[in-house]
Amino acid sequence: MSRIRQLAAVSLIAIAMFHEPRPAAAQWIVFDPNNYAQNVLTAARELQQINNQITSLQNQAQMLINQARNLANLPYSSLQQLEQSIQRTQQLLTQAQRIAYDVQQIDRAFSSTYAPASSSQPDQALMANAQVRWQNAVAGLQDAMRVQATVVGNLDTNRTQMSALVTASQGATGALQASQAGNQLLALQAQQLADLTATVAAQGRAENLESAQRSVAQDQGREQLRRFLNPGQGYQPTTVQMFH
Repeated sequence: MSRIRQLAAVSLIAIAMFHEPRPAAAQWIVFDPNNYAQNVLTAARELQQINNQITSLQNQAQMLINQARNLANLPYSSLQQLEQSIQRTQQLLTQAQRIAYDVQQIDRAFSSTYAPASSSQPDQALMANAQVRWQNAVAGLQDAMRVQATVVGNLDTNRTQMSALVTASQGATGALQASQAGNQLLALQAQQLADLTATVAAQGRAENLESAQRSVAQDQGREQLRRFLNPGQGYQPTTVQMFH
């Protein structure tokens, strides 16, 4: 009896398996190794291209940053201070006393006040011209000392500007800032050369006025000695005011 039951159970299981619905053909998954490898290689190439594009964009961004630095202006300018220093020195030269730095005025002075003594000139005129020449020489010396004092006063300003410009040049972030700092240093040198030129001009003017005074004084002394020793014309003492 048990044997018959076992056979019946096996028969039922077989029938159930035979009648179980099978999956449709479209539901089967087919794996192609060659196609899979090709897809992996294609994805790797595309990823490499993306990485290359990212690197290129980074390089372009860095290039733009460098260009912006090279085009950045220097945040410091010493132009105003240098112009003020030059203006102070130039103003003193334009304020030269008596005989200024003017060719026509110099020619007029040397054709009259500094002209050789003439025998037709009265003694009063000779003495008056001598007094004017002495005053011109003193004024020239005073002007020269004023220019020298102004130039010495500019030295502290020049030192401050030079220190600031060198610091700005060393801390420049780009080529334009370094170039601008160098240009301002050249402007500082030009201002110092202008001060030196003004000093030499003022000192030379003072020395020339002094030399001209001595030369004309010698000529006038000879003329006055000739008049004193001239026979037939006695010496007439007169009151003369040499200086104020």
